[in-house]
Amino acid sequence: MNLSNSDRKTSLSGDRAGVSVSAAVMVAIVAASNWLVQFPINDWLTWAAFSYPFSFLVTDLTNRRFGPAAARRVIYVGFAVGVVLSAMLATARIAAASGSAFLLAQLLDVTLFNRLRRQSWWRAPFVASSIGSTVDTATFFGIAFIATGLPWLTWALGDLAVKLGFALFCLAPYRLLMDRIGPAWGISPAAVGIVSG
Repeated sequence: MNLSNSDRKTSLSGDRAGVSVSAAVMVAIVAASNWLVQFPINDWLTWAAFSYPFSFLVTDLTNRRFGPAAARRVIYVGFAVGVVLSAMLATARIAAASGSAFLLAQLLDVTLFNRLRRQSWWRAPFVASSIGSTVDTATFFGIAFIATGLPWLTWALGDLAVKLGFALFCLAPYRLLMDRIGPAWGISPAAVGIVSG
């Protein structure tokens, strides 16, 4: 497909706007989650368990539409702004734990998603989100709450169970949105070997 210069500029402008929206959503998710993690529901969960898993959906949709480099940019913006906002909304320890866990897990998600993107439509987002969630949970709870006397191990197990449930649940919005947003770089799914099965 040959694009004119004006079509290319329009496409790039739309890509920048899309990546900016992704980054803004990511920042909101991270900041809200770092505030919500301070409020336990019970000995198994904090309220952040229900907000943070959407960060993987944002990462995977950004990766699908704009590619891994753009997804990493969204992660870096989410990390930088999220840590600053988290430091204002939560303790320094939670902000540091969140930043470490977020960066590690989200970059792993991008790598895994990109390696699996040519397989069945559900495999890349499900596997990348599930493994990323596991790494995120272990890193975050290990740094944020170890040696605090709080029931962090049960919170971590509860949090992970919810994240894995969300990895499965988020397949529905991913599937609904994937055809609307299109694959990375405007290439048809068949051209990059993405199958719908």
